Amino acid sequence: MNVSELAQKVAAGDRRALARAITLVESARADHRAQALELADALRGTQRQALRIGLSGTPGVGKSTFIESFGLMLVAQGLRVAVLAVDPSSARSGGSILGDKTRMERLSREPLAFIRPSPSRTHLGGVARRTREAVALCEAAGFDVVLIETVGVGQSETVVAELSDLFILLLAPAGGDELQGVKRGIMEMADIILVNKADGDLKAAATRTRADYSGALRLLRRRPQDPPDFPKALAVSALEEDGLAKAWEEMQALKEWRREHGHWERRRADQARHWFEDEVRQGLLAALTANPDIRAAMQSTGDAVARGEATPDSAAAKVLAQMAARD
Repeated sequence: MNVSELAQKVAAGDRRALARAITLVESARADHRAQALELADALRGTQRQALRIGLSGTPGVGKSTFIESFGLMLVAQGLRVAVLAVDPSSARSGGSILGDKTRMERLSREPLAFIRPSPSRTHLGGVARRTREAVALCEAAGFDVVLIETVGVGQSETVVAELSDLFILLLAPAGGDELQGVKRGIMEMADIILVNKADGDLKAAATRTRADYSGALRLLRRRPQDPPDFPKALAVSALEEDGLAKAWEEMQALKEWRREHGHWERRRADQARHWFEDEVRQGLLAALTANPDIRAAMQSTGDAVARGEATPDSAAAKVLAQMAARD
């Protein structure tokens, strides 16, 4: 299948073609990268936009259960939902389990849903290197909502914030020092905090945890791009599908407010600029490491640093000066 035919099938909503297209953009082969760029240009004219929701949370918080229940609720409303689930890669082997389709069995059987697990390949923020392009492909294929599930929680979640329209932080009920376990940075990025597992014996704890986070959010500086009552914390139960409709209502309210006040378009424009600059940086780095002379200089200078003959800072300055002299 040539690129033009693949683009037509993706634009028509063909899920097999979409899967092939994502495989193409995730490939590191030079010929595949050229085809991926051609595909992106061919689909740019669709002008379709989905609601991009970034979702992060601590391990064991029930992200997959939440996504499945939330996704099933959305498809029941007739919405087309794509899930881009990023699995952690092994730093040693580079492998990933990629088990999200087995964890979301009911949602994976829905004709209006599409689930694509991808390895993070150690990319910061728990986002695969080409997740941004996969999101664009899902939009071109006509999906209404794209859920981006990330690996874990950390300061590097700024990466997923640059991919999404709404950033949702999922937390579990806890007691005592749970607020100490979540860094201020990620709380400041979150648009909505959802305290999951608000059911059974944990329901009371979830209510208290939600109140704790609501209080903490009020102490943070309000963001000018948001209405006065955002960000906010809600309690939900993915298992019992309780509170999901309210969470979706709040997401839509925030989306509409941002659209009405011009923040939506500005955010998308800023994100496009961010990813342009990131591609330039990544391209420059790839070009440098492909140069055999620079690789040799890096190796020899790195050996000197390892032997204690130079500090990392001075050694790096020396290599950079050598590269500048070559140019």
